[in-house]
Amino acid sequence: RVQLVESGGGSVQAGGSLSLSCELSGFIYGDPYCVGWFRQAPGAPRVGLGSIDNRSGKSTYAESVMGRFTLSQDTAKKTLSLRIDTLQFGDTAMYYCAASFNSLCGDRYSALTGSLYSYWGQGTQVTVSS
Repeated sequence: RVQLVESGGGSVQAGGSLSLSCELSGFIYGDPYCVGWFRQAPGAPRVGLGSIDNRSGKSTYAESVMGRFTLSQDTAKKTLSLRIDTLQFGDTAMYYCAASFNSLCGDRYSALTGSLYSYWGQGTQVTVSS
């Protein structure tokens, strides 16, 4: 069965950097897929951060994180990464990756909307402190 496992979260100081990973398993290697990253802070709605198409490597970002967040992938390792630079207190949240197989991410709206994705990880917590 398809599984997504996030890792790399933790407590980090404001101004620092952090890389989160999302490891995929249980799917047919070579199938096209779109992976999105989301976060949710306590009491707040889930927010789409960015997405990446595995075949083209094309990434899309929410305007609010452009320039600080970077998506990358290692298709051989079936691992996606989200790097966050210049961490801010507002980055404190649970971070999730999600996948949609046999599809492309589409436009920014589609890519950053949770309804595109059928599979979700359990999340990894990021806490930014002073």
